[in-house]
This record gives sequence, C-alpha cells and structure tokens, in this order.
Amino acid sequence: MTQLVAVLGVGVVAPDTAVVGADDLGINRGDGVFDAARVVVDATGARVEFLDEHLARFERSHALMGMAAPDLAAWRGLIADAVAAWDAPGEAGVKLIATRGQEHAPAEPGASFLTITASDTTPCPPLRLVTLTTGRRADAFADAPWLLGGVKSLSYAVNVAVAREARRRGVDDVLFTSADGYCLEGPRSGLLALVDGVYATTPVEGTGILDSVTIAAVRAALAARGTTVVDRLLTPADLVGAEAAWLLSAGRGVCDIVALDGTPLRTDAEASALLRGLAGF
Repeated sequence: MTQLVAVLGVGVVAPDTAVVGADDLGINRGDGVFDAARVVVDATGARVEFLDEHLARFERSHALMGMAAPDLAAWRGLIADAVAAWDAPGEAGVKLIATRGQEHAPAEPGASFLTITASDTTPCPPLRLVTLTTGRRADAFADAPWLLGGVKSLSYAVNVAVAREARRRGVDDVLFTSADGYCLEGPRSGLLALVDGVYATTPVEGTGILDSVTIAAVRAALAARGTTVVDRLLTPADLVGAEAAWLLSAGRGVCDIVALDGTPLRTDAEASALLRGLAGF
C-alpha cells in the first residue's frame, strides 16, 4: 500500500475514486483548506502525531477562510478508520482536505476527504537555503485579514513555485524573507534558531506565517525542561551569526540549515539531537 483515500461520510474508498467535482472551488479557485500530519507505524500500531493540534489548526483555517466549522468528531472517526486500514510499515503522512464546495451550486461542506501516503523515513539532510522575498513587510498581515495570514489554504502555487526556484538555483529549500529584511518561514516549515544561547522563532502575530505544530511541540517540551523559546524577528545576518538554525515540519522533522545564500552556517549536533528527540523524530 502506497496511498489510502477516505471520504468524510463515506469512509475508505479505492485510491482512484473521484472525490472532487470539476466545478469544485477547491480545484478552480484554491478555495479550501488542508492540514498535514505525520503517521507513525510501530509495534503498537499506527498513530497520528499531535492529532489534536493539527485538528485545531484545521479548524482555525476554516474560521479564517469564512468556511463552515468542520465536524471534528466526524473527522476523528474518519482518521481512525483510515489509520486502522493503513498497513504499510514505517512512516506516512496524512493530509486532511476540505473545500468550500461547488462554484455554481454552493453548499457547505464541500469536498471533504483525506489521504495517507507513504513517506521517506531517512533523516532530513542538511539544507542549503536561498532567501526569497514575499514582497511584503513583516507586519503586512497585522491589519489585513483578507490576506489570509496563518491559513493553510489550498492556494499553494507560490510554495510550489519557490521549490522550483530553489532547484533552479541548485539549493535544497527556500527561506521566505519580508520586504523589510526579516526571516519568516520556509514554504512548508517553520524557522527556529539558537542565537546567543537563546532559542528564537518567527512571531506568528502580524507576520502571516503558519503556526507550526512542530515548533509548538518543541517549544512546550523545552519549556518543561526550563528553556524558553522567544518570538523574535531575525534577519539573515542573525542566522549567519547564530550558533545553529533549523527548519521544522511535521513531514521532515528537524532539519539543520548549513548554508544561507551561499554563506555557511554553524551547526550544533547536540542541540539538533535534542530538538529531534523533543519533536519525536
């Protein structure tokens, strides 16, 4: 098994089952939301890591998009059925998808389904990054909710475009920067850095970045150990001078940043091992 598909209100279906109509706003306008989490299969069975946190973010995305609130109990049931039917060993990713519905026959909820897809279990390699601007100031989203800051929407063309640009430039990934020169996030990951002995991450408020479930989990685990993660706008120069910096995500875990715009960055093997353990990787 390499992929499983399950539809809300229906259950697990054949992977090639049509689940979205040609008139669906999620396809035609990117008008919908999704969330993605890690599935781990071990001797005790399969489980979704940080499911409550991912469902909460899924619900927030619905609210910020002005979509009807998701039936989380129904989603939990669908996820449980899908995970129980998943029989591939190792790790996988589950993606929850919900659209606004048909463009010319509006009715909510729209298409609502999930996929589970087998994922690579090799450790995240060291990343060489290039900075690419968003063209907006770091505080551009503070008074502009219509920009959908913090929404994990289906409008993902920009994120795919920057991945192509990274490949064109011969690097591994991208770090978004604001027009006024601050580091924001990766296309599919959050930023964490160790600067002058303090862990720092990009603030969510005003910047429009996604509230990373993985960074939140690491923040809570560090707090339990007496270590605080601060919200701070960092510049590329701050990362170059940092003791270490990482991109974190549910899909790849904790990834060391080893170069930024061609400049080598320091790494901290002990801190990286700690963060991976706290994130469950």
